[in-house]
Amino acid sequence: MPSGFAIQTRDLGVRYSLRFTKKTSIRRSFARLLKRNRGEKSFWALRGLSITVAPGESVGIIGPNGAGKSTLLQVLAGIIMPSEGIVEVNGHVSTLLHLQAGFDQELSGRENIMLAGALMGIDHKVMEERQESIVDFADIGAFIDAPLRTYSSGMRAKLGFSIATAVDPDILLLDEVLQTGDEAFREKSHQRIADVLGAAKAVVLVSHDMSWITEFCNRAILLERGSIVADGKPDEVVATHMEHSEHRKQKYREVLEGMRSGRIAVRGRPKQLVREAERTGRQIPAIAPEDEREPLARP
Repeated sequence: MPSGFAIQTRDLGVRYSLRFTKKTSIRRSFARLLKRNRGEKSFWALRGLSITVAPGESVGIIGPNGAGKSTLLQVLAGIIMPSEGIVEVNGHVSTLLHLQAGFDQELSGRENIMLAGALMGIDHKVMEERQESIVDFADIGAFIDAPLRTYSSGMRAKLGFSIATAVDPDILLLDEVLQTGDEAFREKSHQRIADVLGAAKAVVLVSHDMSWITEFCNRAILLERGSIVADGKPDEVVATHMEHSEHRKQKYREVLEGMRSGRIAVRGRPKQLVREAERTGRQIPAIAPEDEREPLARP
């Protein structure tokens, strides 16, 4: 990898259209098609991101659910195209954004190694030479010759990680792939990525495990609502993330308490929404202060 940068984005933005899947008539579908560009709802998953990742950097991307972390990795991997801005990637990219991506459930682990190599553009002979080292590192025993559909999620994680880090990438993109529940393999994974960094390569890692960010990364970026909130030393950025997370939880608790007391009303099905929110942790779609509440319909 030449000197300079491994990854660079300038004013990167990704916009998604919001389309609803309610059943409708053919006539309505045709009418909607004719005027699809009028007032079409959309949202920005990412907006205005300018990031430079240098060779040798291990950058942790953190943030709440829906912040745009996985979308950013998919753009860097070339899986989706940005709606605006520029993305430059300088070097060969190995990505493991989803453990099942590119895997064939009916093929054996050994056959999936070769398939993954082909999908990453690695020469067949090179993959044959590295196959045994991948098998040894994955350490899944006789299952390497069994169909992938018989694997546990942890076994898929081991195989996928072993493949992604065995092809000597310039840039390694990882999205929540190190949570195998196998402490011994986690330690091996940590050392493997350390070896990648030692060769002046770059790693971009998305994780909800803050210990991985502080212990493994030498830089962290906090995303919220598709924008960069903090960028710097991992311990400082993680501290900011935890503060913001606690603030959101406190605000959420206040909303739930307000709904119980009647001080805050929810449009639609208040009781059902409160129960669902408490059970699942999902956000309430819309709230209004008491003086903005719509009058209740009489029975």
